[in-house]
Amino acid sequence: MPKIIADTSCIQYLYQTDLLSLLPILYNEIILPQTVVDELAIGIASGVSLPNIVSISWIAVRKAINREILPQVTELGSGEEEAIALALEIPDSLVILDDALGRRCARQLGVKFTGTLGVLLKAKQAGHLTAVAPVLDQLDALRFRLDASTRAAVLKLAGEL
Repeated sequence: MPKIIADTSCIQYLYQTDLLSLLPILYNEIILPQTVVDELAIGIASGVSLPNIVSISWIAVRKAINREILPQVTELGSGEEEAIALALEIPDSLVILDDALGRRCARQLGVKFTGTLGVLLKAKQAGHLTAVAPVLDQLDALRFRLDASTRAAVLKLAGEL
C-alpha cells in the first residue's frame, strides 16, 4: 500500500462533513506535512472547525527535507508545496490534493495523486459510504469548489447518476 500524504483541504472537508474517519479505514496512516499542521492550527485559532491533529493517532507529521526540488511556482500554497515535496522524497506515495495548480504541478513531476472526491469514491466502492451525492451537497454548502461537470462525473463513477 502506498504511503498517503494529505494536504489541508482533504483534512478540512472530511472533518467538516464528519467523514475524517474514512482516512484510517481506507489508508491506515496518513502523513501530514508540517506546513499543513501549521495551516490547520491557524484555522483553529481563527475559529474554523478543524481537527486537533495532535490528538489523532493515525496521523504522522513530517517535514520535507528539500522543498527546493520543486519548480518555482509562486501561486502554489505552502501546504501543497510541502505535500508534493514529501511525495518526491517518499517512494510509492500518493498525495491527496484538491488544488488545481497543485495537481498540475504533481502531474508534471510524476507524483501520484487523488483528491477528496477520489477518497469519497474509494469509500463508496469499499462499502464504507452508502452515497456520495449527499456528501457533495455538504461540500457545496462548505464552498468546496466543484463544477457541474465534475459533480456529474463523480456521481456517474459512484453509480448514482
